[in-house]
Amino acid sequence: MKVAVFASGNGSNFEALANYFQNRSDIEIVILFSDQPNCYALKRAQKSGIPSESFSPKNFSEKKQFEEAINQLMKKYQVEWIFLAGYMRMIGPTLLEPFRNRIVNIHPSLLPKYPGKNSIRRAYDAKEKQTGVTIHLVDEGMDSGPILKQETVEIFPEDTLENLEERVHQTEHSLYPQVVETLILRKQTKENV
Repeated sequence: MKVAVFASGNGSNFEALANYFQNRSDIEIVILFSDQPNCYALKRAQKSGIPSESFSPKNFSEKKQFEEAINQLMKKYQVEWIFLAGYMRMIGPTLLEPFRNRIVNIHPSLLPKYPGKNSIRRAYDAKEKQTGVTIHLVDEGMDSGPILKQETVEIFPEDTLENLEERVHQTEHSLYPQVVETLILRKQTKENV
């Protein structure tokens, strides 16, 4: 199964996926796409030997054209699934429709709480007792698609924002590859029946 990972920033979740699947023949990350030509995720892809492509939506007159260019890239690499790993852009209908129920996002909160940006900080500032990680299918809304898996991360009274962020990211890095593997193997099993 050929998959793409989309990232806009650091790329630590991309790296966790790349490391987990590096010696697998049944699940292959064939491309990292970024909408940020200078993001660190592109360096991680280069280090992993995974092809990467990047272009900015600023180079297109409208979102539809930007997503049509992404669709062409996905066809070129014969991508069957897209996994968002810190991709900070809403998926529009031009990209969503050809990949309906095959775009997955990871989000650092227990959705539906704290969708959007700065979720860990917002939970920390609200003095929540717990936060966590949600993996969900992407739909037309912001972090609103069907939830596939959630894992709780406790917030302790002595926590700083930094050590809470570190624990959330550790949870992401272990949970996301497992969910990706389960999804794809389930899909392959259904196709082979």
